[in-house]
Amino acid sequence: MSLQENYVLALDVGGTVLKAALTGRDNEPLHQARRPTAGTGGPDAVVAGILDFAEELRATGIDRFGGPPAAAGVVVPGIVDERTGTAVWSANLGWRDVPLRRLLSDRLGGVPVGVSHDVRAGGLAEGRVGAGAGHGRFLFVALGTGIAGAIGIDGRMEPGAHGGAGEIGHIVVRPGGARCGCGQYGCLETVASAAAVGRAWAAAAGLPGATAADAARAVAAGDPRAESLWRDAVAGLADGLLTGICLLDPAVVIVGGGLAEAGETLLVPLRAALAAKATFQRIPPILPAALGDAASCLGAGLLAWDHCQLPTSAEVSRS
Repeated sequence: MSLQENYVLALDVGGTVLKAALTGRDNEPLHQARRPTAGTGGPDAVVAGILDFAEELRATGIDRFGGPPAAAGVVVPGIVDERTGTAVWSANLGWRDVPLRRLLSDRLGGVPVGVSHDVRAGGLAEGRVGAGAGHGRFLFVALGTGIAGAIGIDGRMEPGAHGGAGEIGHIVVRPGGARCGCGQYGCLETVASAAAVGRAWAAAAGLPGATAADAARAVAAGDPRAESLWRDAVAGLADGLLTGICLLDPAVVIVGGGLAEAGETLLVPLRAALAAKATFQRIPPILPAALGDAASCLGAGLLAWDHCQLPTSAEVSRS
């Protein structure tokens, strides 16, 4: 086995930062790099920045390991068609129908490329080597600027028929509530995302720019204003999770993202709220995510290894 067959390229595309690694078969990074996402130049600039970064990483791999990576995995926000490797839509990045698999494979010399959703990739990592390891079915929920979910089934992630599985943040939990970025009113992410909690605490405390972390600290300190808005957020999150539990019957629910950094300040009342709301449902263990903000990039590496045996774009075009 040649040296280059022992590593893959992993790339996590965020709204502000590109995170990348050359990863070995033991999932340990052999090389890591970051750079800003070229968001100011529009979607074309973002795509060009991704391709240039990937080409630089390929050159680094060739220099260090004697050959190109065995495969690449790229994960992006928004709606993704994993079957075709297309980034269908992203509000944050402004693109539509970008053929990322083809573009990256062409730039990387024809290696196989896997394309997935960033939170789904984070769920893949949590399921295989993180909090969900050993559990056949799980629901991973990331509480960040928005709220997204990922459904794990027997070592793989379920993308859905149209690439939209796991969008738990857009379950309406407060009909007629605040308007969501999706256009609906009262979605879960308007109630229980880190951004929503931060906005609520900024308004309640008269502290412009306050964050969910500030709210969590105020809760821990016993501030009644913080405790009140925290209860509201936890109640909304419990409503959304109960819907997911009813639909999926997961063995565990894994909670990650910025709001989950509050730890037991979030998880203790969340478990209690779910137990109080459940009637016939069997509430699974509610676990904190184990991998932090490294999960999506690690998931991109796992995705790349999964694609090592798939045909390259050149082989597909010849068939």
